[in-house]
Order: sequence, then C-alpha cells, then structure tokens
Amino acid sequence: MTATSAEKVNAEAACMKLFSYCLRYDDGAAPNPFWELCTLAICKPRIRRAANIGDWVVGLGSAHSPIGNISSCIVYTMQVTGKMTLQEYDEFCRVHSPYKIPKWNSQKFEHRVGDCIYDYSQGTPPALRSSVHNESNRELDLGGVYVLMSQHFYYFGDKAIPLPTSLTPIIHAQQGHKSRANQPYINEFVAWIENLGYVPNKVHGEPQLKKEFILDPDIGSHCARRDREDDDSDEDPNC
Repeated sequence: MTATSAEKVNAEAACMKLFSYCLRYDDGAAPNPFWELCTLAICKPRIRRAANIGDWVVGLGSAHSPIGNISSCIVYTMQVTGKMTLQEYDEFCRVHSPYKIPKWNSQKFEHRVGDCIYDYSQGTPPALRSSVHNESNRELDLGGVYVLMSQHFYYFGDKAIPLPTSLTPIIHAQQGHKSRANQPYINEFVAWIENLGYVPNKVHGEPQLKKEFILDPDIGSHCARRDREDDDSDEDPNC
C-alpha cells in the first residue's frame, strides 16, 4: 500500500523538531547569514548539540531590541541542511567559505563578524581568532560541539516579521529555548514561512546591532560578555 502525500508529510513532521529561542543580540555572528550560507557556530550550545539535519531553528526578537519590542517577530529561521564539528567547520571554511573566517580589522562588516573563530590548524585545543568572542566564551562555544548549517533559511534582521496569532505559542521569551512544546506547530510553521513570498537564502534586513560595530570601539568585549551571559542560561536542562 502506497502512502499518500499527506501521510508522508505527517511522517516527516513527526521526526522533525522546531527549536525556538529569543535572539537578544542580533549582531550578524550568531547566526551568521552571509555568503548564502546561514551558520550557527557559536552561542546556543544546547541547540547546536541537539538539532539535526531536517530540523528548524527559529530566532525570535527581543522585547528590548534596538528597534523596539519585536518579541512576537521572527528575526531568522533556518532549516538545518548540514551539521559538522567545529574542527570540521574550520577545515570546511578554509576551502569552501573563507569569508566565514573573521577578519577583525577589516572595514567590511561581514568580514568582521565571521563565525569560524576557532583555528584547529595546529591541533587541539584550537586557537581563538580575533572575533566577537574572547577566551571567556571558549568553554560554552566548544561545549556546543557542532556547527549547524543551512542552505535553506530566511534572515530578516531589523526587518523582523510578525508571527500569525496561531503560531505565537512557539514564542520563548525566557532564557534558554523550547522544542518539545513546539511539536504541534511544525507543519503550520513550515507552510507559513515557505508561502510568505520571501526568497530563501538572502539577507532581507540588516543585523540589528550592525551600527555598534561602527560606533563602539570596544564592541568585541561587549559581544563576548552578552553572549556568555545568554549562553549560561542556555545550558539550563529545563527546555
């Protein structure tokens, strides 16, 4: 007996997970949506360990974002199409995506916020490249083990789009993230995001904190501190 299309979709959704969290600091590094490949290589260690190929990750806005209260809006979403260790990612970027390797002194914003910040060329432990993080972030960054990669994503940044009322239950305003509670909403979420008319794999808005990189000479230490505080909460097992 052949399964119908609806049955196949439901079977796929049953295996798929939807991770949602509040993206308090949208600086272009985590996620890094540039060069037609969205990557989550630093921050959110539990999500990076738990999410698998086929799953969706949703970064929701903050009530205290630089552009106002966007807590019911999506900043980005990505379907995971690849997953590799941080060391594999370093090797991948050297060959296939060199712009993901940060150039901290560059005048180009996208070069500065590269997320391939751990250099394994001399073995382990890896050296930390000059980037948005410092040594205080190492334990949590490396604790995530993996890099999530997507060639099917939507990044809105400072043009975050509101969720329909029926999908507001996926909002996670607290620290950490949620996934199990999102299971009933996966089919509706995917159908909604795919039919909005946005071209995937494009940057539809600017990172909300982009101006800080121009105006704040100490932006690196500020990013490192904020991400460390946020990621400490991400290790809470009650997600």
